[in-house]
Amino acid sequence: VHCCLQQDLTNTAAMQRVRCVRAQANGAQISRPAPPAHLGKAQVVQRLLQAKDASGKTFSQIAAEIGCTNVYAAALFHNQAQLKPGTVDVLKNAVPSLTDDLLDWMQMAPSRRFDPELIQDPTVYRFYEAIMHNGEALKAIINEECGDGIMSAIDVYPSVDVVVGKQGEKRVVVTFNGKYLAYVEGKLEDNVVQVQKKTV
Repeated sequence: VHCCLQQDLTNTAAMQRVRCVRAQANGAQISRPAPPAHLGKAQVVQRLLQAKDASGKTFSQIAAEIGCTNVYAAALFHNQAQLKPGTVDVLKNAVPSLTDDLLDWMQMAPSRRFDPELIQDPTVYRFYEAIMHNGEALKAIINEECGDGIMSAIDVYPSVDVVVGKQGEKRVVVTFNGKYLAYVEGKLEDNVVQVQKKTV
């Protein structure tokens, strides 16, 4: 099955280079491969993780080589983040088993969806539980220190570190370094739509 999937993905990559979709980037037309309709995200992620395993490296080791956070590196291999053109070569060097067709996939804007049953995993649920129990306190501190606003979930640098506690135990340190976004006042003069309506 793996051989057939690999052959299908390889053949599809060749087709991708022929049938491209157009995308706008900085005002210029660029070509990007159209996604193969018969392959699902789960199949691609399986191939990506196989390539990662073949490298014998951890996500943190790969992250250090490509200059990204370890969470971003893991997200790349779970097709939850987009591989940027400037990172393609260094990632290929870090994980030699990544084929051109997989790298093409990784450069397309991913569908950042998740399985609703994911929360049933104890590790994931602990994060949900921790946020729910500490949510009001976290919001209060953000409002107190920054103002009426939120932390961005897009302009954010999540990372995971492991430290040793006083008793010699491993402790997990999760950091979300997110940009502060203030709520705006709904002034008509700042509403571009309203301003344009007045000038028409």
